[in-house]
Amino acid sequence: MPARNPSAARVLVLSLLASGSPVLAASTAPAVVTGSVPGAAATPTASGLRAPGAPTPGAVLQGELAPLKVAPVDGPRLSLQPANPKPGDPVLVTVSGASSLPTGTLAGRPLRFFAWNNGYAALSSLPVEQVEGSVPVDVTAPGRGLPVLLSGVLNVGAPGFRERELRVANKYVKPPKAVKARMEADRKAFAAAFAQPFQKPLFGRNFAWPREATVTAPFGDRRSFNGKLQTQHFGVDLDGATGSPVVAANDGTVVMTRDNYASGNTVLVHHGAGLYTAYFHLSRIDVKDGAQVKQGDPLGLVGSTGRVTGPHLHWGVKADDRWVDGQTLLKLDFTGAPEAPGVATNAPGLGNP
Repeated sequence: MPARNPSAARVLVLSLLASGSPVLAASTAPAVVTGSVPGAAATPTASGLRAPGAPTPGAVLQGELAPLKVAPVDGPRLSLQPANPKPGDPVLVTVSGASSLPTGTLAGRPLRFFAWNNGYAALSSLPVEQVEGSVPVDVTAPGRGLPVLLSGVLNVGAPGFRERELRVANKYVKPPKAVKARMEADRKAFAAAFAQPFQKPLFGRNFAWPREATVTAPFGDRRSFNGKLQTQHFGVDLDGATGSPVVAANDGTVVMTRDNYASGNTVLVHHGAGLYTAYFHLSRIDVKDGAQVKQGDPLGLVGSTGRVTGPHLHWGVKADDRWVDGQTLLKLDFTGAPEAPGVATNAPGLGNP
């Protein structure tokens, strides 16, 4: 085998380079794959020779070379109200920057999102039995590319529910057999009223008090009637003399007008988004089933019908199939919640009466 001549080899290479031989170019510049995404086909870049000292494609740069700074890209953002709720509170979850309807859970409970305020929102709730501590909120929001996982945390505090003993007519503690059929009919009527199909909100503003009055009993009171019956107060009691006006807390549709055994003359308003407000113990009802009402429209008059100790308005709020604190609902900002990526934020108080 004849010996190789290094000088002749160098001359051959230089000659090929001078002539632009495609054979040499193909053998010295393999294609480089960039920008590959798992599950996507690789795309080759244009071939070419590396300059002297240039890093090998795919190599990790070390030493004095600083990492490339990339400007942040706008994407989905998550906001939670309130950030520090208590058991029995409604919770508003808003997502901005998503390209389509998000999905998610609050403490493992599915969230039902709807288009809202140039973004998306879901109204959920915490049970009165919720223990103190952190509650996770996980949302998957479609972005410009792959879906984005947004995670937030609600810091749930102590409930602070009071213990109270009340005196009422004995028939409300031990209902006679003659009224048990009526009570069952009441239960079915409430169930039917609360079974409205899920739809987008029927309102476009924040909630307001149904009447300006002193709160005589807050949400969550644990009550003993005549020292025997144990129950919990799932509403806010507002003081008022018989005949005082009661108005709608927000826009919606009346889905119940009924004289019930325990709640007396009752009006239920459906506001969409799985949200209802209830008005109990009225002396008179001024609306009919199916009526469309606006915030501030008259619903009836304060009274003392049903199981009561005196005239007042029991105002209830039901969100995501749970009775919740109406005073917290008044503090939720539905008109433009603050944004914080993956972080729970709390809206300021709204100054409702």
